[in-house]
Amino acid sequence: MAKKSITKRWLLNSVGAVALILVAVIVTGSIAVKNYYYSSAMQLLTSEMNGISGALSRYGRSSSGSLSDEIKQLVEGFENKDRMELMAINGRGKVSLTSSGFSPSDNIGMPDYDEAKQQTNDTGFYNGRLNGENIMAMTYIISDTKSDYEAMRLVISLENIDKQIFYIVCLICAGCAIILLLVLFSGVYFIRSIVIPVRKIGDIAGKFAKGDFSVRIAKKHDDEIGELCETINRMADELSATEKMKNEFISSVSHELRTPLTAIKGWGETLSDADDPETIRKGMRVINSETERLARMVEELLDFSRLQSGKFKLDKEPMDILAELDEAVMIYTEKAKRENIDIICDEPEYLPPIIGDKSRIRQVFINIIDNAIKYSQDNGGKITVRAWQNSEFDCISVADTGVGISAKDLPNVKKKFYKANHSRRGSGIGLGVADEIISMHGGTLEISSVQGEGTTVKISLPIAPKKQNKPQNHTRKD
Repeated sequence: MAKKSITKRWLLNSVGAVALILVAVIVTGSIAVKNYYYSSAMQLLTSEMNGISGALSRYGRSSSGSLSDEIKQLVEGFENKDRMELMAINGRGKVSLTSSGFSPSDNIGMPDYDEAKQQTNDTGFYNGRLNGENIMAMTYIISDTKSDYEAMRLVISLENIDKQIFYIVCLICAGCAIILLLVLFSGVYFIRSIVIPVRKIGDIAGKFAKGDFSVRIAKKHDDEIGELCETINRMADELSATEKMKNEFISSVSHELRTPLTAIKGWGETLSDADDPETIRKGMRVINSETERLARMVEELLDFSRLQSGKFKLDKEPMDILAELDEAVMIYTEKAKRENIDIICDEPEYLPPIIGDKSRIRQVFINIIDNAIKYSQDNGGKITVRAWQNSEFDCISVADTGVGISAKDLPNVKKKFYKANHSRRGSGIGLGVADEIISMHGGTLEISSVQGEGTTVKISLPIAPKKQNKPQNHTRKD
């Protein structure tokens, strides 16, 4: 199917409509100009004929002289002979006197004279071509039977009027043509100012589709096209960053999967020939630890896939947030001791319940505490877990004394695939999934950090309405 150009469509629609309007203006204007000039000529003829007929009537009533002589004087002394011709027609229907002094041929047609003889008002009118000339003529029948002349006739040539009309119509056509050209050129310029950038955007978008995010669109105007160019460029920046993070994520996940599998495989081979109970216990501990690490990583990947596909579901109910927090702390207490990291808990005996998914909230706490241990300094690190009520929210914070996050990386740490520190294990999606889970509960996850001093993660979750049933108070597991 042939591609339709915006320019062609605009020419057919907009310029075509303007052209039709201008044609209508030309036609209407031409008719109006012709009617105006022809009406003026007719009024002039009528006015002159009324003056002549009136003069003849007055002369017939007030004078005993010859009416024929009066008619002869009127014709010979006609003042407007330069504009029209006055004729006297005899009883035989022939022109016998003219104001120009030239007698027309006997076979000349006089439709107005023929019409006047048939009309009750003794007046006839004709407009048309006679002997190759466009004329307008009027005839008046003389009622006095004593006169040698039967009728008076006025004839005006329309050649000069037609030339004037033609000149004005040409001016109208020229004006409309200029308007059409202005509309055409300005429209084409405007359309090209849109089409050319859009084509460039289309070409660059095609490169984006093929994975090339290096090209950018130059912004030339501060308008909608310029704004679109900026948006496309921002999109390219985001896609480029996402592509980079995705590649780093794949590399990181491959490494993260290979490391525990290597450890499991190595200890599995070692244990197959081991007889020492201590070696067996150490190997099984490593295998269990790495298996849990693999399981947690796979679960993060599955959660990420569910979030991306919109299939991530929450089983919400009234829950005790302190119970899930203590469960997460207990899971990492022994691990923290092995790595010489102290976990300090500062929490009240009771916090109002929230409406949430217990397993997902515990998953968030586990992820944050695991990160705190992962990024804490070896030998003497400290993690402080606090819980408190703030107005209508239950608040949890996990603060470590670890390596911290740089100001450049801090705005991006919640993005999926992003890893601020590639020297530490992890897939880079756990914190992004945790942020999504908290958002789905109507809460917020905020991160503050100073590089070299540590990181604090604060979670705020809305308290359940009072009409909801309270869960039973949890039992502290110290």
